[in-house]
Amino acid sequence: MSDFGLVVAAVSVAVVLIAVALYRRFHKGDRLTQLFRAIGHARIDALVIPNGDDGEIQIDHLLLTSKGLLLLNIKEVAGSVFGSDKMSDWTVIAPERRYTFSNPQPGLYDRVAAVRQIVKDVPVEGRVLFLDGATFSKGVPAMVTTIDELRAEYEEADAAAAGRKVEAFKPFWETLQAAAVSGKWS
Repeated sequence: MSDFGLVVAAVSVAVVLIAVALYRRFHKGDRLTQLFRAIGHARIDALVIPNGDDGEIQIDHLLLTSKGLLLLNIKEVAGSVFGSDKMSDWTVIAPERRYTFSNPQPGLYDRVAAVRQIVKDVPVEGRVLFLDGATFSKGVPAMVTTIDELRAEYEEADAAAAGRKVEAFKPFWETLQAAAVSGKWS
């Protein structure tokens, strides 16, 4: 093969890889947006609230659902994830690299506690949402979920019944908004 042919082949491969990466990125975004619409009746992103210790804590995504309030910590990880409830760091082994990140559970527990302190008796749950591409071959830690699992857990078939449940939580949602230091409401 000539030098020109090798360059054309390399450019073609690069274009295909970029197209696949863009498709995956936008496809994940679409699935996440669809999830938020399916299970959330209202949402606040980048919410900052008092943490109860004279400080503040940030919540990435908070949804008002028919089951109460749901905090989401989203992880976009591709590869095999090795983590457990008791490990301080979780490891990702992907084809191109290996890396670690801090166990997200302790921070999520703190965020759930801060929200519960404001809304009192309303159900408040937290989940670490791994987008498509992560696998847990050695078991899935507590509070870890996928888009499909979260949809199955929170989506309600009866929209009218879900709406009535959400109405009961709205005063608490408004109390939380009033306590917020900042956030983006949608």
